[in-house]
Amino acid sequence: MAVRTSVQLISYSQELVDGLPLYVSSNCLPVKALKYEPAGHAFHNAALKLFGCEEDDTTEVDDQKVGNDKEQVYMPSSDSYSSKGKKKSGADGKQQDHYALLGLSHLRYLATEDQIRKSYREAALRHHPDKLANLLLAEETEAAKQAKKDEIENHFKSIQEAYEILIDPVRRRIYDSTDEFDDEIPTECAPQDFFKVFGPAFMRNGRWSVTQPIPSLGDDSTSLKDVDNFYNFWYSFKSWREFPHADEYDLEQAESRDHKRWMERQNTKLSEKARKEEYARIRALVDNAYKRDPRILRWKEEEKAEKQRKKEAKVRAKQLQEEEAARAAEEERRQKEEEEKRAAEAALQHKKNKEKEKKLLRKERTRLRALSAPVLSQHLLDLSEEDVESLCMTLGFEQLRSLCDKMDNKEALERAKLIQDARGYNSNTEEKKIDDTNGSHLNGSVDSNGSILSSSSSEKKEKPWTKEEIELLRKGTQKYPKGTSRRWEVISEYIGTGRSVEEILKATKTVLLQKPDATKAFDSFLEKRKPAATIASPLSTREEVEGVSMPSRTENTTAKTS
Repeated sequence: MAVRTSVQLISYSQELVDGLPLYVSSNCLPVKALKYEPAGHAFHNAALKLFGCEEDDTTEVDDQKVGNDKEQVYMPSSDSYSSKGKKKSGADGKQQDHYALLGLSHLRYLATEDQIRKSYREAALRHHPDKLANLLLAEETEAAKQAKKDEIENHFKSIQEAYEILIDPVRRRIYDSTDEFDDEIPTECAPQDFFKVFGPAFMRNGRWSVTQPIPSLGDDSTSLKDVDNFYNFWYSFKSWREFPHADEYDLEQAESRDHKRWMERQNTKLSEKARKEEYARIRALVDNAYKRDPRILRWKEEEKAEKQRKKEAKVRAKQLQEEEAARAAEEERRQKEEEEKRAAEAALQHKKNKEKEKKLLRKERTRLRALSAPVLSQHLLDLSEEDVESLCMTLGFEQLRSLCDKMDNKEALERAKLIQDARGYNSNTEEKKIDDTNGSHLNGSVDSNGSILSSSSSEKKEKPWTKEEIELLRKGTQKYPKGTSRRWEVISEYIGTGRSVEEILKATKTVLLQKPDATKAFDSFLEKRKPAATIASPLSTREEVEGVSMPSRTENTTAKTS
């Protein structure tokens, strides 16, 4: 036992300058950090241990000396307080190997219940104290015999304890949770070594799974569905692993209610902390494997390429659609321009032809007037200038040219006869047209049933315009101004009386330009005015009331009239 030496912890300077205290400072000595800071005698003991003036085994002697001193009260430190109530795992704090005692160290947690029973029976028969009694005879002294006997009995008790723990599912689970286990998680590996590195790690941690058997990591040719099932299993992993070291304090050994509550809080913190660390460790293993799995990386690349391909295909389809729409619009515009160009050329050609015809017609008329001048000057066949002008206005270009060709190089009398003949032929033609028109108006045409058919289009054109039609025509021209597509057809539909475009065009130049007749304004007012409603009253008869005769309404009316 080491001898305790007296050490003066606090000292004062022997020399004071002018009666003032002397301050001395130096570098701080490194001090070991403690969970609980000692105080009182525990502080002095810690200081002595720090300076090497006292060893750990002298603590009990010091505690006894302090306890015998009635003038001082001993207060236990936080370290000594927290050490009370801790569970002991075995002699010297070491836990025995139950599987090795039963001869199952090569199987350990994989051993079945039948294997445990069989191994226990064999070990119990082999190490029973009665079977090993001959070993006591080999010892010479009684002390050696007693020591050997105690060793044999303790070994047999250890075998029984191992069997009781391993045969109980709950106690065996706790024991297996504290068994030696490699908690290392692989972080980095080459792509070609992925299955060699992470495969054993998943198989090793699969022992803690509630669901058995666990899915295999597979190889590079495993289908994507199996790979998804594998990672879904591990991301929802449920472990049966217990953490007995969390139950560090035995609640039955609590000295007080506060001590027991403190133990419960410590046990809860340690258990929750260990459980969170275990799940974080499993999650880190799965995350590391998922990030480096060549199958997942290849699938992500394919999915990314597929998305890019679909995006590019969508962009190309949109571009093709826009190009097709632009091409169709360009084709439509080109066709429209060609049609407009052809229409303009046709209209221009038609206009030129009409101008040419008009010029030729004016030329032939001038020619006819020139050829008729001698006839008019001599007053042959009573022909007048009005007759020549009538021929100029009624005959066409071909007729005028033919007449002029006949009159050319002729005498005045022959020219007069030709003019007379042409005038007579023209008159007959006009009379025939008038007769045909009158006949169609008077007679009409009769169908097979004897009903008279409708008149011709010329009759429709001569149909007078009513006031309602004129008003609708005026509103239609205001509602559909110039520039409206198919303006006159739209106005015809707006009027709704079957008027043709020619009639509407003619009416806009004649009917719409006429001023309303003020004399007929009152007549139109009377036509629009509604007639007064007449009330018809039935005739009443004579009635007698209580012997008194009363004249009827008819009699009263007669009397008033007379």
